[in-house]
Amino acid sequence: MKRLAIILVVLLAIVGFLGWAIFQDSGYVLISYDRFRYESSFWVFLGLIACLWLVAIVVHWVLGLLYTSGTLANPWSRRHRARRVAKASQTGLRELAEGQWSQALSHLRTAAEHDHHPLVHYLGAARAASELGEYEQSDELLQEARKREPQATLAVGLTQAQLQIARGQYGEARESLNALHADHPRHPYVLTLLQQLYVQLQDWPALCRLLPELHKHRVLPPARLSELELLTWTAALEQAGQAQGSAEDDDQQLLNQRWQTVPNALRSEPLVVRAYADGLSRLGAEEKAEEVLYAALKRQFDDRLVERYGRVRGREPSRQLAHAEAWLKGHPENAELLLALGRLSLRNELWGKARDYLEASLRFEHRAETCAELARLLAQLGDNERSNRLFQEGLGLLDRSGGSQLQVISGS
Repeated sequence: MKRLAIILVVLLAIVGFLGWAIFQDSGYVLISYDRFRYESSFWVFLGLIACLWLVAIVVHWVLGLLYTSGTLANPWSRRHRARRVAKASQTGLRELAEGQWSQALSHLRTAAEHDHHPLVHYLGAARAASELGEYEQSDELLQEARKREPQATLAVGLTQAQLQIARGQYGEARESLNALHADHPRHPYVLTLLQQLYVQLQDWPALCRLLPELHKHRVLPPARLSELELLTWTAALEQAGQAQGSAEDDDQQLLNQRWQTVPNALRSEPLVVRAYADGLSRLGAEEKAEEVLYAALKRQFDDRLVERYGRVRGREPSRQLAHAEAWLKGHPENAELLLALGRLSLRNELWGKARDYLEASLRFEHRAETCAELARLLAQLGDNERSNRLFQEGLGLLDRSGGSQLQVISGS
């Protein structure tokens, strides 16, 4: 209210001043050019200029209003086009997240064709097309993304590799990732995808070669990387220990070469040692397998290696039994060791000792394979009644553990 009063006072003062000035002197203005002649008082001329200025303001405002209304009404205007692209983008990305592949493909392709920065839309549309089984269209969209945004080759390449893995196109995915790895050898996600692909392909030698880079660039958490390294080298040795159809000496040489490449820190790991020993046994080098297992067990006692030591045939069965009996002093109640001793006693044809060891193993741990070994021995000794009872007991243990058949390992 006070402000309004002040404004009114100021306006009255201005009007009063103008009235007083006009009363004092009306002034005179003459404009003459060639045949044109204009005459008026100074104040009329000033009023005319003020009117022209007001008319110019009104015309400018009307033209702006017409332009804005025309933009809103015209479906082909730049403003409408931008709104259509934004809506198609928003809708398409939501549909992509919801798994509505067909609708997402349509909307994201529309957004990509009209947006100045279409990368995200092309990648999303390529994924939607791939999910629909339109692999050719998916590849075309990725190629178009490369053309429109050539600086984003890494993003496009990673998306292409992901889609190829998802489709089961492992050969093509390998080519894509190898090319990316050559250009971006330190990129964590390229290394991660390569690791996942090698696991999928069970290409353990390639993954073994990749492990140092995974370590160097800290692609995985330390615990996960250690687990992966252990499983990879174990699988690589198991794979090398399988007969490849070539000469036995060649297969064994391949296995030994693989063992030589195992990092020193892993050569004492029971899983890795067991895989190497199993490969040697399969390839007919049981004597060397016994030496490997014995050396590992001298460094560290492990139930898994003890179990293999009881199965493998060493050069001297009696000495092998003596080695195992020496471990019994430190592990007198170890069911796995007692089972191994029973098997080694069978190999040495020490039937009474074998029976004692097997029965002792059963007292500490009731296992199906121990029942089977003892049942076979008792049948050989003529105790058929107890032998049959142990076979039935072993079958019951297998049923409870989900087994479907009882494997009897011959000890002779």
